[in-house]
Amino acid sequence: MNQLIPAVLLFFVALFTYTKFAGPIPFSITSTTTTKSDTFTVSGEGKVVVVPDSAVVHAGVQTTAGTAKLAQEQLNKAANAVTQAVKKLGIDTTDIKTTNYSVYPITDYQDKQQRITGYQASSSLTIKVRDMDKTNSVIDAATGAGANQVGGVVFEVADKSKAENEAREKAVSEAKKKASDAARIAGFRLGRIVNYSEGYNGAPRPMPIMAKAESADTGVPTQIEPGSSEITVSVTLFYEIL
Repeated sequence: MNQLIPAVLLFFVALFTYTKFAGPIPFSITSTTTTKSDTFTVSGEGKVVVVPDSAVVHAGVQTTAGTAKLAQEQLNKAANAVTQAVKKLGIDTTDIKTTNYSVYPITDYQDKQQRITGYQASSSLTIKVRDMDKTNSVIDAATGAGANQVGGVVFEVADKSKAENEAREKAVSEAKKKASDAARIAGFRLGRIVNYSEGYNGAPRPMPIMAKAESADTGVPTQIEPGSSEITVSVTLFYEIL
């Protein structure tokens, strides 16, 4: 014990001397901060069934002749007849749109030589039918007037945003209920929603139909039913875990 006291005094004397001439001894403190960021992900889906309130009919005319002028004249005559026929059903001019018009040669290869054997002309019309009850009549009128290419019918819903919001509300409500149930069963607490993602599926489906120019003379009217469409919204919610 008596030997320890002089050693301690010698240490403090040496420390005092060092700090007096060399300055204070530097100390370094390192601080590390960690952040816990746990999240919980849950998904929900909402569906709404809607009934279409309008239709789009795609009708076209194709003609073939020995000269480009003759093919074009035949095409114009038939296309005008189709337009006038659907107008008589009450279709407004603004709802009839020409989406394609072309005239091109028909070629043949003989003895390694290319020669023109005729010309083909085609025109396509997009007809918006706002009165669903007239959809079948428009198709029959178009084919009866000379349309020999009916590509299909697309049924549409005018106000899709209302149905989308309804489906979205259902999807979010389902996701929140799943999150609440999972937290209660697993024994953790939910914090705020920190992220949100969404998927949508509600594009109208085209209904393919085949039609010939003479179909209106068969005595059997076209019968296409619009049915219903389903709009689906899927959401994913990202919660903080407290």
